[in-house]
Amino acid sequence: MNGHILIADDDAAIRDVLRIALEQAGFETAEVGDGIAALKAASGADMILLDIGMPEMDGLEVCRELRKSSDVPILFLTAQGDEIDRIVGLEMGADDYVPKPFSPREVVARVKAILKRGGTSAPATAGLQRGVIRVDVDQHLCHVGDAQVALTAREMELLAQLMKRPDNVMSRPQLVDTVYGTNIHVSDRTMDSHLRNLRTKLAEAGVPDAIETVHGVGVRMGPCRG
Repeated sequence: MNGHILIADDDAAIRDVLRIALEQAGFETAEVGDGIAALKAASGADMILLDIGMPEMDGLEVCRELRKSSDVPILFLTAQGDEIDRIVGLEMGADDYVPKPFSPREVVARVKAILKRGGTSAPATAGLQRGVIRVDVDQHLCHVGDAQVALTAREMELLAQLMKRPDNVMSRPQLVDTVYGTNIHVSDRTMDSHLRNLRTKLAEAGVPDAIETVHGVGVRMGPCRG
């Protein structure tokens, strides 16, 4: 099996479609229909597909609670046109989102892309260092000096890709291709949200110069002196 996926959506038909698609792709699944049940079941999951509009506790609140103690990857399922909810979700620490109605194949592709950090590309990005920042992707660890910084799966992958080529400027399309893969469409707003979250976390850890913007070109690692 490729991993254990928790499907949290109050629509039983959507849960069925996702369960079938994921199990055909080799994943184990579990299903819940409300936010409180999602919180209770989250500890056993390798990843969570989380609907925003759920009863008992909405998906945004579930994400907020989970991020207090867990970095489990979260893929939001959002209603068509709810761009504000999507951006808020990313800023809370979600890894990605797909709008409804969606293609089950696209959901499976995004799940695989988010979980790929545990695949064959991880050893190439383990043991990276830039100034006071150290990253070990194999163990999903980021340290600033002696302090550990909690990053989502997407933030870790983004930082690792930048640290692999710290003096090179990477455009947003290049970052999307290396982090998400070339067959998945991701908006600039999504990548900007991940970059902003990553910058904020590193600045709060004492490294305000971690990521530099080269206007009109892209971004690169700063000196990271702390």
